[in-house]
Amino acid sequence: MRLLTTFTRMWLTRSTKPFLFRKEYDCRLPFEDCDKLGLYVHIPFCKKICGFCPYCKTLYSQELCNQYLDALLQEIHLVGRQYHGKKRATSLYFGGGTPALAAERLHEIVEAIQEHFILSEGIGVELHPDNVTPSTLRELKEAGVTKISIGIQSFQEKFQRMLGRTNELDVSVLGQTLSKIPFETVSMDFIFALPTQTFADLKADLDTAFQNGANHVAIYPFIDFSFTPSSVQAMPHREKKALLETITRYCMEQGYSRDSIWTFAHGEKAKYSSMTRDEFLGFGCSATSLLPDQFKINTFSVEEYCKRVSAGKLPTALTCRLSLRQRMVYYLFWTAYSMKIDPRNFEHFFGIPLKKMYGLELKIAQWLGYLVKKNSHYILTTKGAFYFHYYEHFYTLAYIDKMWRIMRKEAFPEKIEL
Repeated sequence: MRLLTTFTRMWLTRSTKPFLFRKEYDCRLPFEDCDKLGLYVHIPFCKKICGFCPYCKTLYSQELCNQYLDALLQEIHLVGRQYHGKKRATSLYFGGGTPALAAERLHEIVEAIQEHFILSEGIGVELHPDNVTPSTLRELKEAGVTKISIGIQSFQEKFQRMLGRTNELDVSVLGQTLSKIPFETVSMDFIFALPTQTFADLKADLDTAFQNGANHVAIYPFIDFSFTPSSVQAMPHREKKALLETITRYCMEQGYSRDSIWTFAHGEKAKYSSMTRDEFLGFGCSATSLLPDQFKINTFSVEEYCKRVSAGKLPTALTCRLSLRQRMVYYLFWTAYSMKIDPRNFEHFFGIPLKKMYGLELKIAQWLGYLVKKNSHYILTTKGAFYFHYYEHFYTLAYIDKMWRIMRKEAFPEKIEL
């Protein structure tokens, strides 16, 4: 696993230099010249910690949550005031944790963001199924939320038990509630490649989703992180490949459009993704910021985050100064996630033609059947999408797993080498 990611990194960056994150601190974030800037806000609180979830989260208490939200507002202003006037941004996404636990104060956060940024593509919020109530949805609408993503994981009891979800999910009530309070996008997330999961299981989940208010679904592959207490084992490679190909074919036969590696939409306006951004700013503990030549990550500690921001300082824990090739690899990885690479966008972003930098790799990918060229774009094939799935698994375990494991133990590590 490590050899695969190391070889790929060295080949694509033309260097033996690793991704090196150091405890370097900047008082300013250079986002002034970012053309398509995304915004992300992390709310880490949950009423119950799910064993399979790798994200930065902590048990909810109203006192700690309010203290955190006060610091979050302060961080937004610390960053936003670095730009004179209002900076144009594409979108704002709230993740967690369970952002709806802060629903009553979400409008404060949105208002703080809008003091410094102009949003052009709406506001998205991740929800636990328990949050899909008329009162919570109305609060979200009043705060300006236009897209919601509900972490269903599975409608089926056998998989809910496997994942440690004990609450009963009444599908009819969920559908009725969503029909009364509409949103531009209603996405439902499902975990794909669980042990014993079949095409019939996954098909039943997706059919139920589209029949009960969803116009967008995401099927994320199950990944067994080293630091989570979950005992669930990932599905073997061949079974996973066959299942992904079958469910993809079914979705396409139903007329759903595939708008990313893991997502299918019913309708052109239904879109939900917080990842496919050329550049972004992250606010809150564990949030990351990707800028023209650097990648930053905030401390994972809620307490240290609050202390740092209350002192008038940014909560940056680590910074990676990216070489040009490293930045290109990151750009291409997440651009490919959207199933399409536009050479014109690459050249606009870097000032260098894509073929000049990666012409050989593109030819090899086409020869292997991973890419096809259409209207000057490179499009991932079904085969290419699976191997993106496959490689992303190794990337996650080699890079993200290591970083998050360390960051959960140390608020401000000296360095991490990936």
